Amino acid sequence: MDYESCPRENQKSTTKPLPMFTHCGSSLPAESRPLYRALGKLSARHGPMLMLRLGARRVFLVSSPEVVEECLTTNDLTFANRPRLLAGKHLGLDYTTINWSSHNDNWRSLRRVVSHELLSSCQVRTLSTIRAEVVHHLVKNVMYPRVVRDGMMEMKSVLFEVVLNVVMMTIAGRRCDVEGGEAGRFMELVQELFIVMGATHVSDYLPWWKWVGGKHLEKEMVALNEKWHALMQDLIEEQRRKTVVEAEGGSSDEKNNLIEFLLMSQQKEPENHSDEVIKGLLQVLISAGSNTSSVTMEWMLSLLLNNPEALKKVQTEIDNCVGEDRLVNESDLTNLPYLRCIINETMRIYPAAPLLLHESGKDCMVGGYHIPSGTMLLMNVWAIQNDPKNWEDPEKFKPERFLGLKGTGNGYNYKLMPFGIGRRRCPGENLGMRMIGLTMATLIQCFEWERPTNEMIDMTAGVGLIAPKAKPLVAKCQSRGMMAKLLSQM
Repeated sequence: MDYESCPRENQKSTTKPLPMFTHCGSSLPAESRPLYRALGKLSARHGPMLMLRLGARRVFLVSSPEVVEECLTTNDLTFANRPRLLAGKHLGLDYTTINWSSHNDNWRSLRRVVSHELLSSCQVRTLSTIRAEVVHHLVKNVMYPRVVRDGMMEMKSVLFEVVLNVVMMTIAGRRCDVEGGEAGRFMELVQELFIVMGATHVSDYLPWWKWVGGKHLEKEMVALNEKWHALMQDLIEEQRRKTVVEAEGGSSDEKNNLIEFLLMSQQKEPENHSDEVIKGLLQVLISAGSNTSSVTMEWMLSLLLNNPEALKKVQTEIDNCVGEDRLVNESDLTNLPYLRCIINETMRIYPAAPLLLHESGKDCMVGGYHIPSGTMLLMNVWAIQNDPKNWEDPEKFKPERFLGLKGTGNGYNYKLMPFGIGRRRCPGENLGMRMIGLTMATLIQCFEWERPTNEMIDMTAGVGLIAPKAKPLVAKCQSRGMMAKLLSQM
């Protein structure tokens, strides 16, 4: 597959071709995976703007904060669409879910529901008691752990479960049934979903391939979609039964969760709130909401175990701010600047979404180059956040680099974009930062954490749209002596 420099508007069309790039996505050799790292090497060698010719599709690969800024400010509306890939067709309800929809009335309607009914600043603050309840439940689970051996715990599922329960409490009004295996089923489906969406499928770039060797992939996507929709339909029917019982008991019309709100909206506007639309929205909220935060926390704890001086420093910060008589709460997070630095540094080195996908809706100019309509914009967030041109010693874990700085995203001149950027920026940033901050602060306050052995934690990255650790984190923990009295009362 060829790649070439983008022709400037005032240049002749006879541009000098660059060398061949013959591997992409799932066909990349093992040593080149994950894809974002392979593309990062390509950009480091040939420049921050490359026009790739991947089969029948043009892909504009960007790894410069200045170019990202131009794409998503000057040309924000132009690049507001998503590319039409197989995953969007089969797992995005034919490109109608909020993450796969083009920038149209359907997307704006879904965005309003998410931004105003679920993730508004007021709603996020209102549900702080739910998050505290779930995190306290986590502390009890860690105190009486599912022991591997010698007090060691596999943290991937533990962290996923706590975030999933926050999401489930918000959208369905209840926690997952852990004993019944519900949390495990969700985790399995979420992991499969992001692996499928994160792979680069040949049929997306060579349409005829599906008739040669790609039909099995589409069948797998259809089967996965059916599993998701069966699970989402169960949640909808559960809420319908609950609503009937509450109505018979004379309960009020107050909306207690998102599904209840959506079903009430369905009665008023059935064409805009069908079961299919609701299932698609729930799938995105559960999968994206639970996986991004849990993956970030697993990376964060891994970094702290490999850097015990930073772990001790943030533990001291929490002790000085909160004391020994109560657990940390969300209102304390603004007084824990070093904790925020660690979160930012984790998201810089290991962004949960290392590649951002957009598509141009019309011809435009970027950096003096002509970008045709229908070009896929591929922004390599990982490359930007790990580029020595943007960050001093980017390979080193240095939370102190963020001291005195606030927020994420635009405040760092497009050098830090863990939640994306522009009008399709993740609407869950506020909730995600609160969830990560509260969960990690509580675990650090209540427990002593150590590596299972003297060896450093393996920081190899896995594959998928959301970048997980290749090997799930196993850590050794025990209750902190100074917190023993408080923990014994839980």
